[in-house]
Amino acid sequence: MLLFEGDNGGGHLKESPVIEIEDLHYIYPSGVHALRGVSLTIYENEIHAIIGQNGSGKTTLAKHLNGLLKPTRGRVLVLSKDTKKLSVPELSKYVGYVFQNPNHQLFNTTVEKELAFGPQNLSLSPGEVKERVMDAAKFFDLIELLRENPLNMSYPMKKIIAIASIYAMKPPIFVLDEPTTGLDSYWKLKVLEMVKKMNHEGYTVIIISHDMWLVTECAERITVLWNGEILKTDEPTEIFREREILEKTKLRPPQIALLARRFGRDDILTVKEMEDYILSRVSYNLLQP
Repeated sequence: MLLFEGDNGGGHLKESPVIEIEDLHYIYPSGVHALRGVSLTIYENEIHAIIGQNGSGKTTLAKHLNGLLKPTRGRVLVLSKDTKKLSVPELSKYVGYVFQNPNHQLFNTTVEKELAFGPQNLSLSPGEVKERVMDAAKFFDLIELLRENPLNMSYPMKKIIAIASIYAMKPPIFVLDEPTTGLDSYWKLKVLEMVKKMNHEGYTVIIISHDMWLVTECAERITVLWNGEILKTDEPTEIFREREILEKTKLRPPQIALLARRFGRDDILTVKEMEDYILSRVSYNLLQP
């Protein structure tokens, strides 16, 4: 039984693995050995971030979770089911994959049709499909946009609708590929709020990202990939204490963490943590005679 603490979307009791990756190797037809002996367990209701530079194997790993790729060697279990034995449509009941570019995912002429497409392919009744559509529309604040064409909307709104379209299918596991790429700070906050809200409802959320702000704000654990191998899996604070790993992978901590280091603190990663630290110092100074 595992306990992850903290308020980074954490504080959950973990005991049930939903993803089990064992000695995973993947070699592309071109001969590129993209994954080399990856082993990783992700738990129910966890927010787990997978980070690394381009070419590190992040997306290749993510595509094994929904069956878009099958292992060359090793195995991937999703809810104890071997992905080699399941088709992509079968796995979509368990793993919802949101692509980095929403233009690769959206194609219907209204938001309502977009939200209905996934549930319809699960062979749900018309009544159940409508219920799923309305639930997703309320959750993502899309009620007023149901009749609108998503293809004509802004890039940030397309991102939200793409996530909502997968949410309507109610898979227990979400994989979000670079969910904040191309977004300004306002929309990044929106995505962060949605991730935390989804996790609060009991969903497991796996984030593939270059955005260190996002992963430190919400991830309970982080896996660092480099050259197709896992360098480390740990809580965010421990990951960003590893100067050698950061230098090797060229990963830069969030700005607030760099600022905290000037105060001699390497355990502060978020604005909330910095705020708490400053308030504690002010309170301490006020209490001094």
